[in-house]
Amino acid sequence: MRTLLLVVGTAAALSAQVAESANKSYQTVEQREGMLRNLAAADRAERLKGEVIVQALHVRPGMTVADLGTGGGAMLPLFSAAVGAGGKVIAEDIFPDFLERAKKQNAQLANVTYVLGTERDARLPAGAADLAVTVDAYHHYDYPKEMLASIRRGLKPGGRFVVVDYFKRPGAMSGGANAVEHIRLDKDDVVKEVEAAGFQLVESIEHVPGKQYIAIFTARR
Repeated sequence: MRTLLLVVGTAAALSAQVAESANKSYQTVEQREGMLRNLAAADRAERLKGEVIVQALHVRPGMTVADLGTGGGAMLPLFSAAVGAGGKVIAEDIFPDFLERAKKQNAQLANVTYVLGTERDARLPAGAADLAVTVDAYHHYDYPKEMLASIRRGLKPGGRFVVVDYFKRPGAMSGGANAVEHIRLDKDDVVKEVEAAGFQLVESIEHVPGKQYIAIFTARR
């Protein structure tokens, strides 16, 4: 009986939420409204060095790009312009209020569609995306194994999954945020976690020296 209880307890721990610290400010509508003051701010894309991200990922006209955890939609104008009228952008988030703000602020973008995901499933159309990008959001994944499996299903053959995130190091985040407490995993452990889900790292870029990185993966077939 003790063995059975241990197995059940271990299974529960493995499936438990793992981003509690990162997500504690997203639990209520009021908290998320406060977060949107940052996520939907006019200078958000500039602070993310969004143009550099788009260039580093070689986003081209005609591609389909999924912006996972779009938040207030700060990156959508950049992705939309890069894929052009013949391309598509899928803006995904797990919070309806975030998606509504992203829609409102990017209503002029005709090539963007919006998808409400869940904590475990990005709900991308199967085989839809050439590129799935999560900018400053991977550390919020409470159920990374399940979420990564859903992202993998949403990629075209040869498609890429990209993590743009902070290092788990003192001083990596600004505005008084403590990256050591807020960020789930440092880059090397993120790579291990993503590769364990059926991906392979193909390129690693130091996006903001000492602060942020870009990790580019392809799905193993």
